Formats: sequence, structure tokens, C-alpha cells
Amino acid sequence: MLLLRKEKTSWFVVFCDYMWTGFLNVKVLDASVPASRCVKRCEVDRRLGTILKEQEMASLPVPSVQAMVAATGGADVPPRYLRPAEAVAGDSEAHIPIIDYQRLLLELELDRHGEESARLHGACQDWGFFQLINHSVPDDVVEGMKASIQQFFQLPMETKKQFAMERGQLEGYGQLFVFSEDQKLDWADILYLYTQPHESRNTKLWPDQPANFRYSGAVKDVSDSLLATMAKNLGLKREAIADKCIRGVQSVRMNYYPPCAQAEKVVGLSPHSDAGLLTLVLQVNHVQGLQIKRNNRWLPVKPVPGAFIVNIGDMFEVFTNGRYKSIEHRAVVDPKEERLSVAAFHLPNIHAIISPLKEIAAHEDDGYKTLDHGSFMKLFYTTKLEGKSFLERLKLN
Repeated sequence: MLLLRKEKTSWFVVFCDYMWTGFLNVKVLDASVPASRCVKRCEVDRRLGTILKEQEMASLPVPSVQAMVAATGGADVPPRYLRPAEAVAGDSEAHIPIIDYQRLLLELELDRHGEESARLHGACQDWGFFQLINHSVPDDVVEGMKASIQQFFQLPMETKKQFAMERGQLEGYGQLFVFSEDQKLDWADILYLYTQPHESRNTKLWPDQPANFRYSGAVKDVSDSLLATMAKNLGLKREAIADKCIRGVQSVRMNYYPPCAQAEKVVGLSPHSDAGLLTLVLQVNHVQGLQIKRNNRWLPVKPVPGAFIVNIGDMFEVFTNGRYKSIEHRAVVDPKEERLSVAAFHLPNIHAIISPLKEIAAHEDDGYKTLDHGSFMKLFYTTKLEGKSFLERLKLN
């Protein structure tokens, strides 16, 4: 059971004594309850805090796009957001593979390589993206997460500023990957938080309506099961990847893309590939905007209702020595309606070495450099989002 005490606009952890089941049971205490009545406190992993919260990332602060649109109506777009129209234009819709999670689980439990596992293997090899249906995360958990995100971005700007990113920090409300005053900016605001392991949470940055803790645990369970099946598909023992994900890192990025009258000239999220192993994206409202790059064409992805959109990250490409590749993707915006989404990023634990797995690369040359977890992430967060340029720097061939 995780007990929280409400104090002003933050939630402070005052007691932690629970059995891990993939979910956290949360109970809110009145602020008058003294911490001295708690039986024991959560122990904070100092090394994790150092790696995740004290790196000099130096992303520059930028104005809130949501506030700018509210003040001007969105008719005037500052030059720093404008891009050539050809850089924003998309193509026909991408029909990415659809994977049934319940069928995968059954095949995993029976320890057999069935049709759904083969379909997943093909999706990872050929697309790097797929939509996951029947994922077992309860509807009330999903809807609770959606409501939390919508409520946060509806808060007054002065309230949201209480959770603003501090210089040199990754977490909070604002924007990432801004390194110069003349850099083109994304048409979006974000709330970025670390959610796993639970003691890595910076509770000062969790608003009165925090993202649902149960959602964090539930999607990590899904990610772990997917990774187990992927390991099997690659001819690996389940432990080859699972052991690296014990106390693995999870972060969530909650995205708000305001409407833009010149939507054909702005980008909500610059082209990039994700750093981690797997990313699970939840579409919060009906407005779509995700696009993937395939055969040098930008293809819009139409979310299947109730599904997660899952993609391979850079770390998984390194682990598999390029057998499964991360895919460049971006977000565009709508001229009339806001778009909201949340991405849950799943990474190995902080002790993991990021290099091609010896079980895969035993009889071939490593295609990527070897880095420890902290160095890999510091390099990622100090590199401008620009396609797959980050991973290209790690290639040996």
C-alpha cells in the first residue's frame, strides 16, 4: 500500500509498504497526519536520482504554445515555429500491423511459437511499429489516465507553471531538446515525468490530478510481456532481456498539441526515434497526428480505438545488433482541434550495459558502440531531435 499526503499542490510519499503486483494501491491521507506515525519510509535510490535528475541536460526554456494560442487565437505563428511546407507534408495512410496481446500471452504461457508471435516478429522486423489490441489494461485505468492528462492541460497557466522544468532537469512542464535560440521549435507543450521504479518519482512535480499510478504499472507489465515474446522470437532465452529490465526505468511524456491556423507549416514533434526499448503510445482524444517514415515517405497512422501504438526504440536496435530497428516518426497538428497523447517509454535498469547482446552478436561484428545506461541517456538528451542522427553516432560500421 502506498500512502500519500496532500500538501498544497504536490503529493508527498510518506509511507511505502506494498507487495508488487504490477499495480500500486493508493490512499490519500489528510495533511494533518504526521509523518512520525508512518512505520517506515520509502528508500530513495540515490544513484538512480543522480542519473535521472542531476544530469546537465541544458534544454533551454521556451514559451508555452498553449498560452500563446490562448492569447492570440493562434492566427499569428512566430517564425521560430514555421517550417517549409514540403517538410511537413504527409502521404497516404500507413496500415501498420495489428497484434492481439491476449493471443501473444497464450502462446507465451504455452511456450510455443504461434501465428501471433510470428506476426509480431514480422512487425518488428519490417515496420518497427504495430498497434496492440486486447492489451488487458482495464478500461477504467485507461480512462483515468486520459482524464488526468486532460485535467492537467486545462489548469490555469499559473498553476501549470508550478510544475515547470528547472534548468538542467528533464522532468516537469515545458519542452525538451532545445539547445539554441535560433532552433526551430515544436508546436506543443509537454509534462514529462519518471514513473518507474516508484522511488524515482519526483513528487514535487505531480499535480493535484496526478497521472494514474495504476496506469504506470499496467503498461509496464504489457511492455515486459512483449519483450519476453520478442526475446523468444529472436531465439534468445527470456532472461537475456528480462534480467536487464528488473527495476527497469519508465518515463511518461504527456503531450498537448494546440490547433494551429498554419498547421501545414508547423510540426508538433520533430522527426526522431525513441531512445529506449519499447514505447507504448495512448491516443487521448480523437485527433490523430502521428506519422512514421517509411521508404522516405511520411505516412499518417490512424489509431485503432482502444489500442496502444507500440514502437521499437534505439536501445532495442542496439541489443539486437540491428535485427529490430527503431523507426523515425513525428507528430503533426490539426488546424482546428487540439490533440493529446501520452507515451510511456520503457528502458532497462540503470545498471544495464547498452551493447549488442552476446547471444546475438557471438558470430558477427558488433554494429554499435558500447555505453553504460547513464552515458547513453545523457548523449540522447543532449542531442537535437533530427531523425535517427543520434543512433547514427553510435554505429561502428
